[in-house]
Amino acid sequence: MDITSVTSYRVARSRADLALRDGEVVIAGGTWLMSEPQPGTTGFVDLTGLDWPDLEVSEEGLRIGATCTIARLLAWVEHEAPPAWTSLALARPAADALLASFKIWNTATVGGNVCQAFAAGAMIALLSTLDATALVWTPDGGERRIAVADLVIDNAATSLAPGEIVRALDVPLRALTAQVGLRKIALAELGRSGAVVTARVDPDGSSVFVVTAAVRRPRVLRFARVPGAGELRDAVAGATDFYTDPLGSADWRRGVSVVLAERLRADFARASQRGAA
Repeated sequence: MDITSVTSYRVARSRADLALRDGEVVIAGGTWLMSEPQPGTTGFVDLTGLDWPDLEVSEEGLRIGATCTIARLLAWVEHEAPPAWTSLALARPAADALLASFKIWNTATVGGNVCQAFAAGAMIALLSTLDATALVWTPDGGERRIAVADLVIDNAATSLAPGEIVRALDVPLRALTAQVGLRKIALAELGRSGAVVTARVDPDGSSVFVVTAAVRRPRVLRFARVPGAGELRDAVAGATDFYTDPLGSADWRRGVSVVLAERLRADFARASQRGAA
């Protein structure tokens, strides 16, 4: 789409270039920015000129540059990631839940998907499940860190203050060697996900279940072990912000989230039984 209100475009080469003028917004992949009119936006500031590394491996875990494309993340996970990092198997099904073509994957960025903060944001589901934190550059030259699950505060809303930029998403090493799973549902075969439940079981037996798409912000449920069916059902159903839109009612979203979570729980239980046999 032609964004007819935009009259300026500049490429950021240093952090100083991220001081935004009135009407300017940052752009990386731009797949959402270019999808509909942007009233009030008069200029784009391109983050890709900062040349942030796409992916960095360290003793602390994995850093994903905010401008890393979804396609690049998937290719790295499938061909270059350490084999012991089993949790990254969640990346492909999460990307598939995005309901986007490979052409979008080649342009859309991981950071952009997070910062757009849509309820069905697939990278939000992935990173919340892996306890990722966002490294945020503040306009005064400082930085702060916040859990991805807390960065998103509502559908299409984040806790970012004016002028703040997400620099990277950091996945801790402790979350990279777990069993993971994803279940999703949509009212239409090719429709946007109405509910997504992801889960992680760590080597110490503790577990995390995350509900997205069905709720206005990620709901992260933590357990000291894989929970029983009733405990998990009550925790999922107890979320307070299931919502209604043309893609599903709140009651439907609550009900299917409970079912999807139970299916994941059963998957983990079967895997545990096989391992004990």
